[in-house]
Amino acid sequence: MSPDQSQTAFAASAADLAVRALDALRGVEGAALVARHVEEAADPKAALAAIRLVGADLFAPHLLADAVLLPEDAMAVVQSFTVFPPPVSVPAAPPAGPAEPWIAAWRDWATSALLARFSGGETLVPEPVGAPVAEEPDASDGSDGSGSDWQRWSVRMGQLSPLALPGLDGPVHAAARRAPLALARGASRAVLRRDFPTAMRITRWLALLAAEGARLPLDPAPLVEHLRLLGGGPRLALDAAIAGRLLAPARRDRA
Repeated sequence: MSPDQSQTAFAASAADLAVRALDALRGVEGAALVARHVEEAADPKAALAAIRLVGADLFAPHLLADAVLLPEDAMAVVQSFTVFPPPVSVPAAPPAGPAEPWIAAWRDWATSALLARFSGGETLVPEPVGAPVAEEPDASDGSDGSGSDWQRWSVRMGQLSPLALPGLDGPVHAAARRAPLALARGASRAVLRRDFPTAMRITRWLALLAAEGARLPLDPAPLVEHLRLLGGGPRLALDAAIAGRLLAPARRDRA
């Protein structure tokens, strides 16, 4: 199989796994969500790669809908790290080096941290040391991150959207809390550009901040609903469902 064919198989398997995670979040999916995905796959290797692609969002049903993580699901996640091991070291932090390895490292850490939390095992991937994403937006003028860096930074935060879950906390989350305006501007810009998946990923951070009680420059709830209705595939649907679950307590508190 060529590299392009492999990437296509991985993406298709990840879309299928996102549907399974969405069903589990809604209470539709039965037991052994991740393990069954691997067992029923025509290409088990692609199914294991899909686990790494969906990442920490596989634990959304356990964090937000009280689903129980079964041992066979935990073992499937461990197997994905065995077959596709993370790099031993990560290149220099941006801007000295490319941001993509850091994004992958943080996403792997998030998956590993939640696996350890729910399975009682050890964390397979240590927390990355260094800058969480590309240059954080410049807030030196008191504008809360509305300087020239907010476009790139908000896109990087969108790529880190699987970390926007209540069971995780760290430097990436602290960066989000420091710049809600940059996140709001990034989400709005993505909507105007009709890049709905990116808009939804960034909006997840706004939903998490709202769940934490932060004051935001825009209400993420209508944006989540707007993006959900526009559609964009299983991954966007899962992002929207997670954001909606995050926002539910905030809406109840305001009622």
